[in-house]
This record gives sequence, C-alpha cells and structure tokens, in this order.
Amino acid sequence: MAKRAFDLLLAAAGLLLLAPLLLAVGLAIRLDSPGPALFRQERVGRGGRLFRIHKFRTMVADAPARGPGLTVGADPRITRVGRVLRDKRLDELPQLIDVLKGDMSLVGPRPELPRYVVHYPAALRERVLAVRPGLTDPASLAFLNEAARLAAAADPEREYVEAILPAKLAVAADYADRASLATDLGVLLRTLRRLAR
Repeated sequence: MAKRAFDLLLAAAGLLLLAPLLLAVGLAIRLDSPGPALFRQERVGRGGRLFRIHKFRTMVADAPARGPGLTVGADPRITRVGRVLRDKRLDELPQLIDVLKGDMSLVGPRPELPRYVVHYPAALRERVLAVRPGLTDPASLAFLNEAARLAAAADPEREYVEAILPAKLAVAADYADRASLATDLGVLLRTLRRLAR
C-alpha cells in the first residue's frame, strides 16, 4: 500500500512538473517525422496481464513493419529526435501515465513483449511477474549498453533470448524478492545519477 501511494504521489507530481517538457518533446517528435508523438505497444504486466505501454515515439511510424522488435545499435528506423530521447531515456517519461493507471510502478522489472515472456524460465517468471513492472530497475541499470551488445552479436535475437534476457531476469527476480520503499528510492537515485551523466 505504501509503495502504491509513493508511486501515485511521485507520478502525479512528475507529470505536473514535467508538463512543459512533455509538450515540447511531443511537438519536436511531430515536427521531426510524420506520425503520432506517442507510441503504444502491448506488454506483459503483473500476473501476466497484458497492457498497452505509453512511450514517446523514437522511430519512424511504420518501424514494426520495417524490422525486428529489438533495437540494435544505430538502427536506421530511429529518428533524429528519437536518438536524443533514447540517449537520455526521455522516451520513457509517458509511462508516468501507466504508473497512475496502476499498470506500472516507478521501480520494478521492465515490462517485456509477450513474445519474449514465453522464454521466461518458470521459476523466474513467477517471481518477476509477481510485482508491477516499472520505469526503471536494477536490471535496466546493469544493461544500459544492451543495444551496443546486440549490434555486436552475429544473431541479435538469439543473443537477447539466450544470454541477455536470462541475466536480466535473474537481477529482476532478486529485486522482486526484496523490493521495499528503501530499495526503490535507491534505484531511483541511481537512475537519476546515470541520466545526469
């Protein structure tokens, strides 16, 4: 209950304080390339329930038809504004809406596409999906270079499913087992420090 109240308070405050920035980013996206400012995609949430995540669009509008679900290195589908947003993780800010709706938390395992959740080992799946997914978590911080690593792989999809995903899940499951307001505050502070670099 305390975690949910914490999420609601910070998400509402964040949306209010960041409203001018969110509007400016949305306008920049629209001016940079045709298509909507927001991108919505089905993800797997707490208990395996599906929801549609909110993100700023960082790719061309028809990106899903032009390539894989993974973003690898300097993906040509990424727009000019999209590169800046991804570099600073600003594309994730609209997920504050998902926190208010209760689909997500500020801190929790990052929500995956259904096609990758089917690869979760049973033991880890139960632990990771027992909590709300989040905007950030220890696994996200540990794998900030994921796109570069995938770009260097001969088969990015296989590298993700067989190497990166299991490692991320182990970290996420460890977080889920011991999550508290104190650990969440620590993760949020570490995330802000990384973004400030």
